Amino acid sequence: MSRAETAAAVRPNPLWTFGLLRSELVTTFRRWRTLALLGVLAAVPVLVGVAVKIETSDGSSLGGGGGEGPAFISQITNNGLFLVFTALAATLPFFLPMAVGVVAGDALAGEANAGTLRYLLVAPAGRTRLLLTKYATVIAFCLAATLTVAVSALAVGALLFPLGELTTISGTRISFAEGLGRALLIALVVAASLIGVAALGLFVSTLTGSGVAAMATTVGLLITVQILDQIPQLSALHPYFFSHHWLSFADLMREPVYWEDLRKNLGTQAVYAMVFGSAAWARFTAKDITA
Repeated sequence: MSRAETAAAVRPNPLWTFGLLRSELVTTFRRWRTLALLGVLAAVPVLVGVAVKIETSDGSSLGGGGGEGPAFISQITNNGLFLVFTALAATLPFFLPMAVGVVAGDALAGEANAGTLRYLLVAPAGRTRLLLTKYATVIAFCLAATLTVAVSALAVGALLFPLGELTTISGTRISFAEGLGRALLIALVVAASLIGVAALGLFVSTLTGSGVAAMATTVGLLITVQILDQIPQLSALHPYFFSHHWLSFADLMREPVYWEDLRKNLGTQAVYAMVFGSAAWARFTAKDITA
């Protein structure tokens, strides 16, 4: 057999790559841990919606102002669509990134701990292709987790509160259809805001053969960054934290949309994805796989 024929036999074709990705997606979303995480995320909007309904059952109104993040809660009784924005703002600081950190941290370390990582590399995947497949799967989970929160919030909001035209942060009125479009755009921005955490978790996953250690380390780093982002003395560093501009998605509810903080947020996530993605690649391609 010639060298070209040998290379062609070893090189995986695109269909094999899509098969690997499909297998990873099915495996990830069939795990009880993944389903439990999605269940918890879906329950948050239910709890918020029921709490608001009970609180306002006597005709009183909720406080809140400023229009950013949890302040959307004051608008839920007027329009159930605001429950989508409130639920995303409530889950983004901790619940969503924690869920992503668990899945990302377990991506490679879990395979090593189970003794299946070597078998994956025996197939004609290659370490780079396997790493990219794992990252794509984690990004898919970011999107699924965010949409789970949004869809649950929309369903609960429609059941408990009226729907219709809504008022933006700027005071202008938009149609319900346009509000739905903005809700979808906000969900996509929130999902994109998690790609930095996904890359960080994947990098941590290359450093250890214990899935539990990788998940705990990723969540610990997440909590640490969140705490540091609240310390005024570190204000010079705040813009460089991946969590600093997370709630900028509220600017999509302005008329016109205020894009500056949104661009900063997405740019920060891209930098984290490139830095920790490259670090994960450098570590994983040079790592001695023994499990």
